[in-house]
Amino acid sequence: MTRIILLSFTFLILITPSFAGPQTEQSFSGEAKLQVGYRYLLSLPEGYDTDPTKKWPLLVFLHGAGERGDNLQLLKKHGPPKLIEAGKKFEAIVISPQVPEKNIWNSHAVKALVDELIKTHRVDTSRLYLTGISMGGFGTWDTALAYPDTFAAIAPICGGAGVGFVMAERIKDLPCWIFHGDKDGAVPVDFSLKMHGALQKAGSQAKLTLYPGVGHDSWTQTYDNPDLWAWMFGQKR
Repeated sequence: MTRIILLSFTFLILITPSFAGPQTEQSFSGEAKLQVGYRYLLSLPEGYDTDPTKKWPLLVFLHGAGERGDNLQLLKKHGPPKLIEAGKKFEAIVISPQVPEKNIWNSHAVKALVDELIKTHRVDTSRLYLTGISMGGFGTWDTALAYPDTFAAIAPICGGAGVGFVMAERIKDLPCWIFHGDKDGAVPVDFSLKMHGALQKAGSQAKLTLYPGVGHDSWTQTYDNPDLWAWMFGQKR
């Protein structure tokens, strides 16, 4: 059974889980640029303990603004945590950090958390994947642009890169699949169109899916689509 665990960090002190069980809540505080730490959910794939030499892909999910705070149960409303809670088994380590109330994603803290997982778990560093919704879509763009050589693929959903489009050249070789509803009233679809256009101009093969008549929730059908996961986990640095 897929295991969902929460790790506890106190700066450089790590508690590593060695037990199976449902999603449990502990706390995380880490050290990164700007001194930002995240609480998070961690899911270990079925068979993780069977072969101590096997390395696994790492999927990072960044939530939207509505899931900020100190209640990790909120993360189960959408995305991979929701799917895992419903019984979906990812053949990957899945990590879902949580942004504190009134904060936004810090790309350096996301990278620090990825680096910590690489140190403490059997992660295949050629298969690191990043996705996020709404505010997490912005965080996905920001993190990829800040660390263009880290991830094997990204999937930003109903997000935007702000002025990041001027740096599209940095991630022109990073496999990217962008999703947005064309009737999104919260994050204008033009945000994704502009970034996609900049990537194309830079020579990227970035994919873009627009959902006709769909508002802000363009993530439910995206994460329910097996084609996304087949594409994503098929990418390798």
